[in-house]
Amino acid sequence: MKYIRFFNELNIDDISIVGGKNASLGEMYQNLTPKGVNIPNGFATTSDAYWLLLEENGIKNKIASILSDLNINDTNNLQERGLKVRTLILNSHLPKVLADELIEAYKTLSGEYKKNAVDVAVRSSGTAEDLPDASFAGQQETFLNVSTKEELLECVLKCFASLFTDRAISYRTSRGFDHFKVALSVGVQKMVRSDISSSGIMFSIDTESGSENLILINSIWGLGENVVSGRVNADEFFIFKPTLKEGKKAIIKRSLGSKKEKMLYDEKSRTIDIATTKEEQNSFSITDNEVIELAKIAVIIENLYNRPMDIEWAKDGDDGKLYIVQARPETVKNRENKSMTSRRYSLDGIKDAKILTSGRAIGDKIGSGKVSIINKTSEFQRFNDGDILVADSTNPDWEPIMKKASAVITNRGSRTCHAAIVAREIGVPAVVGCTNATEVLRDRQKVTVSCAQGDEGYVYEGEIPFSVKTLDIKNLKPTKTKLYVNVGNPAEAFHFAKLPNDGVGLARMEFIMSNSIKAHPMALVAMHKNQKVKDEEEIHSLMTPCTDTKEFFLQKLSEGIGMIAAAFYPKPVIIRTSDFKSNEYRNMLGGLKYEAVEENPMIGFRGASRYYDESYREAFEWECEALKRVRDEMGLENIKIMIPFVRTPEEGKKVIEIINKKELHQGENGLEIYAMCEIPANVILADKFLEVFDGYSIGSNDLTQLTLGVDRESAKISHIFDERNEAVKRMLQMAIKACKERGKYIGICGQAPSDYPEITQFLVQEGIDSISLNPDSLFKMRQVVTDLENR
Repeated sequence: MKYIRFFNELNIDDISIVGGKNASLGEMYQNLTPKGVNIPNGFATTSDAYWLLLEENGIKNKIASILSDLNINDTNNLQERGLKVRTLILNSHLPKVLADELIEAYKTLSGEYKKNAVDVAVRSSGTAEDLPDASFAGQQETFLNVSTKEELLECVLKCFASLFTDRAISYRTSRGFDHFKVALSVGVQKMVRSDISSSGIMFSIDTESGSENLILINSIWGLGENVVSGRVNADEFFIFKPTLKEGKKAIIKRSLGSKKEKMLYDEKSRTIDIATTKEEQNSFSITDNEVIELAKIAVIIENLYNRPMDIEWAKDGDDGKLYIVQARPETVKNRENKSMTSRRYSLDGIKDAKILTSGRAIGDKIGSGKVSIINKTSEFQRFNDGDILVADSTNPDWEPIMKKASAVITNRGSRTCHAAIVAREIGVPAVVGCTNATEVLRDRQKVTVSCAQGDEGYVYEGEIPFSVKTLDIKNLKPTKTKLYVNVGNPAEAFHFAKLPNDGVGLARMEFIMSNSIKAHPMALVAMHKNQKVKDEEEIHSLMTPCTDTKEFFLQKLSEGIGMIAAAFYPKPVIIRTSDFKSNEYRNMLGGLKYEAVEENPMIGFRGASRYYDESYREAFEWECEALKRVRDEMGLENIKIMIPFVRTPEEGKKVIEIINKKELHQGENGLEIYAMCEIPANVILADKFLEVFDGYSIGSNDLTQLTLGVDRESAKISHIFDERNEAVKRMLQMAIKACKERGKYIGICGQAPSDYPEITQFLVQEGIDSISLNPDSLFKMRQVVTDLENR
């Protein structure tokens, strides 16, 4: 056939003939099918077919005339010109030779699947050589569940017309593409029956941090158009690539999406959206085993193209198999990763700021301006440059106004939805999946959109000042003293990992527990034993989709630890086991029953003393099981364990005995167990403590408190609390010396070196192995260390 190519006749060198999408399908069909990757078969029209359409109908010059005085910044002008061109093409006829070949190819494809008229997807694909490097989502049209030859011919003509959608015209014009150097190929591919199963998108790179060690998978019920368009908040999975390749079950994070509707087949309109059931909303749309299978496929596809990829997949409800239906290069983060500078956005004051709504943070920037709530394309004219676009969701038709926005906010959508993809492309912050943005925000209201605080994006009332630091990292040299970072929030770990660092000196387990688990661990232990506890109903509501409290605890804790360990892999990551005080534990759900009221919790029932006590021991054993899951199942053996507030060497032995019984054996597979050096006894009896532990990490806050006898929560004597006090410095000096004499690790993770350059200098001069700093102090103190070491 002259104008048709089947996938087994195509490869990536055919972009100029069949466009990026179809050339990629051909490349995968030929190379990956033999490797066991399922690619539904199909065919594509060539660029010659498009030019034949224009020639036989004599409309090329007419199109040029319509677009001659185009002004893409005038929304009405753009919409008017686009409609005229599309109408011109839709009123044309398909050349007979092309129509005959389409019907013949469709018959052949139907026969392959043993159908009289197989159900197919009909998709558009631009054929300009450099369009595959542009990541704009959905410039042209797609038609699903096409199942007659008459429908096929109609949809092919509609695809040709969609080369001139408003967003496609605007996109090409703004980037300098000649409209007549771009043709259109139509891909016709066997539909996967995901309407009775699930589907989604995956990236072989983290779309936010740009980490090429992560695979991101989004999944929904039904056909995949809803996840692409952002109409549905999808399930989300992160998989760690390096240990996945070692055969580990490397799912380091799962997030349940609301998935309130799904797209199904419909006889009359081809597809229809219906509401999902409560059971569907409260369960993941794919299993862990399917997540791992998809991740392995993503690696195979990435290896084929030798670059990060954006991949669409679908699960067939009839045969239960996973299929790849499209793949294209990921461009935005791949391009950013080549930069040798790092930019950090931060709000200058949010103490009393009011949060109006929140959702998924896209990017790490901050933007402010006036809200413009847009419900439909006919309202585009009132959108002004610099406005903040607020919408239920966006689709490719919205591109002309999105590029004018200072930020984007949507009710619906996930990381891989249209709004998220476009926001990354144009470089503005976006908060998607807020659920209520169009209800709680007012037109022309001034707001600030922040994506600089981790996984969650926030919309604040008013215009809050913010700052941007540009950091040049290309000329930084390693320091002799290791510079670690303190990480509390796992959602920020991959962003912090881009800073120049040697690992993590302190990751607080209690932060993960308070933010992801929220319930008292012993309340969860009691519920696991079918005992009634206070706040039980609220705890159950937090657990969805988990039904077992132990699995909920293990999954959330191991995922939080795993995200931090993966972000900095293979650098060391020191995880401190939980160090809540009794008053903090009492405030957790179900906590009142399990905590006594202490007058001074700072020196009360905390740290190691809690772990072997029968009132908490089972919960600590769960902490150990979570750590084991991270090391063994996820394969993240770069984590070290640190025990806080160890009052005596005997306490240390008791705690390590519990850890060992949970099959975390000190010394095996590089596992080191440190103690926090934060009690004067840790310094005075360092020789005894270091027989039990592999080293120390100094906690300067508590060490200062207990050396000077100052309650660090007391405002009355806060002026006495000073880590630079000579008594404290002598304690630091003695601790470093004791570890050096015994060849044991010695670091510091307390606040002092982040605040005081003179303390940093002092520690370096004393020969400390590592200094762990708050991320915002890292560059400043790195310069202090570099200057000192270069003297």
